[in-house]
Amino acid sequence: MSKVTTPYFSFTPAPAPPSGAARAGGFYTSHGEVLTPAFMPVGTQGTVKGITPVQLREVGPQVILGNTYHLGLRPGDSLVARLGGLHRFMGWDGPILTDSGGFQVFSLASLRKMTEDGVTFQSHVDGSPQFLSPERSLEIQRNLGSDICMALDECPPGRMERAKLEASMARTTRWLARSRAVPLQPHQGLFAINQGGTHLDLRRRHLAEAMDMDAKTPFQGFAVGGLSVGEPKDEMNGVLAEFVKELPADRPRYLMGVGTPEDLLFGIEQGVDLFDCVLPSREARHGRILTSRGKLNLKNARHRETDLPLDPDCGCYTCRTFSRAYLHHLFRCGELLGFTLNTIHNLSYTVGLTRDARQALLENRFPEFAQTARARWQTEEP
Repeated sequence: MSKVTTPYFSFTPAPAPPSGAARAGGFYTSHGEVLTPAFMPVGTQGTVKGITPVQLREVGPQVILGNTYHLGLRPGDSLVARLGGLHRFMGWDGPILTDSGGFQVFSLASLRKMTEDGVTFQSHVDGSPQFLSPERSLEIQRNLGSDICMALDECPPGRMERAKLEASMARTTRWLARSRAVPLQPHQGLFAINQGGTHLDLRRRHLAEAMDMDAKTPFQGFAVGGLSVGEPKDEMNGVLAEFVKELPADRPRYLMGVGTPEDLLFGIEQGVDLFDCVLPSREARHGRILTSRGKLNLKNARHRETDLPLDPDCGCYTCRTFSRAYLHHLFRCGELLGFTLNTIHNLSYTVGLTRDARQALLENRFPEFAQTARARWQTEEP
């Protein structure tokens, strides 16, 4: 997409024939254009685990994530601000999204106490008491200087009973209103997070509440949260198939915490623009490799003497340079280089899958692309 004078975060569809709900497009940030659909690697503590920014640039993600909870605790958002912001601190000049910290805090069930004001919890670093409110979450993100900020939400478990889920959702709405009152840096945008579990009526109610606020001052994007947190996959997919298309079409749509290849394709088919997940890098550290032919386990002895790349169809540095035999050797020896090379490949494959899906959308062949990818995962030996 050529550079035009357009507001930051205003989603612009690509000039291509529609493919159902799936869409290609893009939006601008002060640190560059984001072409969608796109997978965003997770850089929890100011680094995508296992690889350098130079290696990450070769992978080519559109956006990377930083974690408000972790960075607020260590090294501290004030320090990051004094040192020039998160982009400079971690040596990354592309767009950055920071999450609200809600998922991390609410996963500490035995270490937290929640009130209407916010959440009091114990630091996982030193056990010290900490407090996170909607205002404090946005203050941290303002200090970090990320491009995309997320409003603090209460992230309920997948099987929460309906009455408790409604109360949780109502609190997230009230917190969203408070988040909007926090001034951000001029280049920053605020995304609202939609909750409601697998109940479509609650999802729609929560979206309507956000849209009432949006009518006064627009949000810069909308995220779907509270999925892939323990509910059956068919229930998650049912919600996505019905709900994503109801999100505003002129803003980016972000599906939080979802990143298997199968889930990426399904989400794109429903009209999702942005995804994030720790899965590619985490799987890499355990020797589990994502390929165009399915998942490959480097632990298996059959790779000990195999003079093939991880994925013959992949052009990443790892696949251009090293054999499965060498990578199997590194993994068996516990060499850190193995973690790095595996991560380069897994992220290259995952980022590349969304990039290839975008190209297929632009060329009006996305259904065939998705069908071929799924058939290869199911029928070909990795």
